[in-house]
Amino acid sequence: MSTTEQPGSQTEQIHAPRTTEQLIARATAPRDMGDTRRSARGHGYEMRGLSYVPESRLHEGRFGRMFRLPPFIPTDEQISAIEEVMQEPAQFDPSLDNGEIPAGYTYLGQFIDHDLTFDTASSLERQNDPDALTNFRSPRFDLDSVYGRGPVDDPFLYDKGSGGAALLIGSNGREDDLPRNAQDTALIGDPRNDENIFVSQLQLTMLKFHNAVLAMVRGDASVKRGSETDFEAAQRIVRWHYQWIVVHDFLRRTVGQAMLDDVLDRSGPVPTVRRRFYDWRNGPFMPVEFSVAAYRFGHSQIRGRYQLNTLVGPLPTFKAGPVGVDPLGHFGGFRRLPAFWTIEWPRFFDVPFEGPEPPEFDVQRTRLIDTRLAGPLRTLPDEIGGNVPSLALRNLTRGARLLLPSGQDVAYRMGVRPVSESDLGLPAGGPAPLWYYILREAEVQAGGRHLGEVGGRIVAEVFLGLLEADPSSYLRNQPDWTPFLRSETPGDFAMPDLLRFAGHGLGVTNVPNGGGAEAPAGRPAAPAPPPGG
Repeated sequence: MSTTEQPGSQTEQIHAPRTTEQLIARATAPRDMGDTRRSARGHGYEMRGLSYVPESRLHEGRFGRMFRLPPFIPTDEQISAIEEVMQEPAQFDPSLDNGEIPAGYTYLGQFIDHDLTFDTASSLERQNDPDALTNFRSPRFDLDSVYGRGPVDDPFLYDKGSGGAALLIGSNGREDDLPRNAQDTALIGDPRNDENIFVSQLQLTMLKFHNAVLAMVRGDASVKRGSETDFEAAQRIVRWHYQWIVVHDFLRRTVGQAMLDDVLDRSGPVPTVRRRFYDWRNGPFMPVEFSVAAYRFGHSQIRGRYQLNTLVGPLPTFKAGPVGVDPLGHFGGFRRLPAFWTIEWPRFFDVPFEGPEPPEFDVQRTRLIDTRLAGPLRTLPDEIGGNVPSLALRNLTRGARLLLPSGQDVAYRMGVRPVSESDLGLPAGGPAPLWYYILREAEVQAGGRHLGEVGGRIVAEVFLGLLEADPSSYLRNQPDWTPFLRSETPGDFAMPDLLRFAGHGLGVTNVPNGGGAEAPAGRPAAPAPPPGG
């Protein structure tokens, strides 16, 4: 940096890794996303320790790198130009729907992300913590976002009437909701799982799933292993079936069957994981190529609007301005569930209604994995977006701050042919930010139905590597294990099976006695989605 350039200026172009002082200076510059001033709510913040990753020479820690490659740091002008072209058309285009992935998997992906990044020891998103890189509990698919630290350390999550074995279920006075305190703050293992109605209803479904499995365990001691208590047996069964869904339902849809088969070899007597790039010495870490780029593919899957149930919608997930403004006009969270807002999961997953179907009913789909983001993601609410409300701008800036390599350099390192410059469609050509590259690669190589070679391998190797390293996972304890809870396909278990077992959100939402005072205030009258989906 020249002596005339200031951190965060429009003219800044960094050609070498920054010092810690430069990183801190940039974090407090006007272009910063407000991370140092806000709490752990939302997905728009950095995990603690991230700002120190460029300086790290360690091979383990909460964050690390899969690839030791030169960074690509676009200027602010380049970032702004790329952000401008990453918008869906104003008029809703149904051809951008992904017919192979129902819309619920977008929020299952968000739930999984929160499970991997759960931190029991600190504020989830604190910056500038020099101890964070090495003092951490390994990321695992262990549902800490549901169980917290267990009934002894986090008793507020558990129902005393069950002896502390069942998870506590709350109510909005009429319908089940997350348990909440007097100020409507959710009492859950990860506060981020109340960020929007969809992920909060998924959290509630997982609480009920555990309780349903617990009831089964109490009636069938044969499912216990060793000296497990009822709670321990139910927790293991829930975790293992969830892990199976993560691999064989969510990951398969996300990376494609061919990539899953390449990384998870099932040709031998037991499945084995074949990792080429995600490696560690003493313990697994969270690669920034995954957390800051590859796993942000889900942002492009978000629809502009959703129909929540028979009565509510279509509405956007977020609206500009404070969340409390027009509370019935969006699906933002951190509040008690409004009346008649229980989700109808058959609108989000391929699971049938229990009882008659509503007269007008379609399973909503994710949007294609591509470089187009839905309109509401450009104007995030104040509590999430701060002074940079555009999600694309935030992601691109974060990638630059973390000194990620270009997508082309990662492709070369993997030994695959990069997407051509003409196919990338960058405003000025040249190297592509890794996040943008992975989205465009999915569109070029897979028609947006799933991730391409670079993005798919990063996600598959991290998912399966973490599962392989987890001493409590089914893949580590019993690699040939298969699910045994009731399902459509014996020996398999997918999200529709979990929803049926949990028994939440499968009925049609109706107004009793013709409506009147109990009818949901402000519900839209028109059933057809307006522009934006």
